[in-house]
Amino acid sequence: MNAFIVIPTYNEKDNIARLIDEILALNIEGLSLVVVDDNSPDGTYAIVEEIREKDSRAHLIRRMKRRGRGSAGIEGFKYALDKGAEYIIEMDADFSHHPKYIPALLDAAKTNDVVIGSRFVKGGMDRDRGFYRQICTRLAGIYVRAALRVDIKDVSSGFRCFRREAVEKMDLDDMISTGPSIVLEKLYKASLNGFKIKEIPITFSDRRQGQTKLDYITLLETFVMVLRLRELRKKGLA
Repeated sequence: MNAFIVIPTYNEKDNIARLIDEILALNIEGLSLVVVDDNSPDGTYAIVEEIREKDSRAHLIRRMKRRGRGSAGIEGFKYALDKGAEYIIEMDADFSHHPKYIPALLDAAKTNDVVIGSRFVKGGMDRDRGFYRQICTRLAGIYVRAALRVDIKDVSSGFRCFRREAVEKMDLDDMISTGPSIVLEKLYKASLNGFKIKEIPITFSDRRQGQTKLDYITLLETFVMVLRLRELRKKGLA
């Protein structure tokens, strides 16, 4: 198996070393990771560089100009494809996506094209976040499912595993999102292409170190992206 984990980062010095250690400690044969860092002022990239010098399974892309969760994810996916990845997992660096679920994602990907770490299927949980944020997430999910007609409970989960074929089909060069809404765009395009999508339960825990990057601008971007994707589909471009 050749699998890559893509981890976009910005100011994650408090989390990144421990996260990488826990991923590599899984000792999954053929598993590597790439951190795509937007030149973090806190020196996240320097920590990853030190780890990379000691362990060839860790890779680093330090981006000096382009910024944003969406473009970072795309660059990481392209890197993984170039390295021959058969499976690509994307996850956040703040331990809201725990490495312990990686084996289950890869196992489910043997018989599915896209596997989602889901808070909203039986056995899943959204823990430690405030009531208001949980309500916003659920309402946004209702809106997305209705507007895009996707039968997926956790549409905003950023913890997913893609088979190579699914990534190649969605055409990374044709993505229109540069921010966090890239999570939704990838999922929507995989759905339109008829790929088999499965949700497996995870417990999502709010970050304990650093500051959250979810804000009202992110939510607004997601709502706007839904409208743009609907228009592209009407025009036959999505």
